[in-house]
Amino acid sequence: SQSEHQILSSKLECVQNIKDGILEEAKCTETSLVTQFSQKGSGATTQTQSLLKLFQVETGSLYAKVDSKDLYVASMLYEREEMEREVTGGEVTELLWKLCLAHSVSFEAADLLMTLVFELRRLSLEALKVLWQRSSFKCRDNWQPLIDALPSCATEACVVLMKEIIASGELEEDKVEYFFWSFSFISKPTSGMIESLAPLLKAPGASQSCFLGLTALLHRFCSAETSCADVPAVQIVIRTLGKFLGGNCTVQDSEQLNKMQLVLKAIGNAGLAAASLSPVLSLCASLRSNQIEIRLAAIQAFRRIPCSARVSDLLPAGE
Repeated sequence: SQSEHQILSSKLECVQNIKDGILEEAKCTETSLVTQFSQKGSGATTQTQSLLKLFQVETGSLYAKVDSKDLYVASMLYEREEMEREVTGGEVTELLWKLCLAHSVSFEAADLLMTLVFELRRLSLEALKVLWQRSSFKCRDNWQPLIDALPSCATEACVVLMKEIIASGELEEDKVEYFFWSFSFISKPTSGMIESLAPLLKAPGASQSCFLGLTALLHRFCSAETSCADVPAVQIVIRTLGKFLGGNCTVQDSEQLNKMQLVLKAIGNAGLAAASLSPVLSLCASLRSNQIEIRLAAIQAFRRIPCSARVSDLLPAGE
């Protein structure tokens, strides 16, 4: 490029000798010219020459032959051998202290944190509560390893503990958001997780991440559960969301408008679980007195609900 803003002009030339498909020699010359101080192609210049030669070739196999029956397909998630012994709360507390002493960005800290996640998965809810009471401290750099590890634990016991920590108000707002968003990534949610988290929707000032994180978890649960609509925990969440709609999604001010849009987005997130709300969503979309934002959000809330559960006459003719 001959751009006037170009500072450096570089050129690389290489000559390679290949024999019988093998690279035997490579000679390279790289020339760089500082254009800001050059005149007619001369000026501050550097030239680097490199020579690569092949000295010898060893015969033999690079890899040991492996019996195909010993191979298996696995995901890219971390795997660890299951420990035969039980993990105690005291051992995990000691591990947390080791994490505090390790440099937070070191390889040692990364390995210890992964070990912590796997050990948390083996603890009961009671043991986790005791661990939190003992280890809710911050390291000298204001780091809380337990807070960072809990969202990756993904067991029912860990989720219940996270919910109790959120409800206690002990956690900073950014960490609470971190907890809520992590629920979207739990691969195998349980009804117990949903039942535990459901009351948070009713909390004053429940955030967007609370509604969307919980309903994303609900959607994943129902994707694997054939009759999820009959699960009591699911029914609790759907009833709570339904009450926010008020029968026809009518709002009185901008604050209620924002909340209604959030609830409708959460219903869309929930998908199949929210099929029972189809008649109300249809009314919200077709009611002329509702704001256009509400009507559009109600239509978008159908995005994951199967066609068989949708109301056919969503909008009257002529609209």
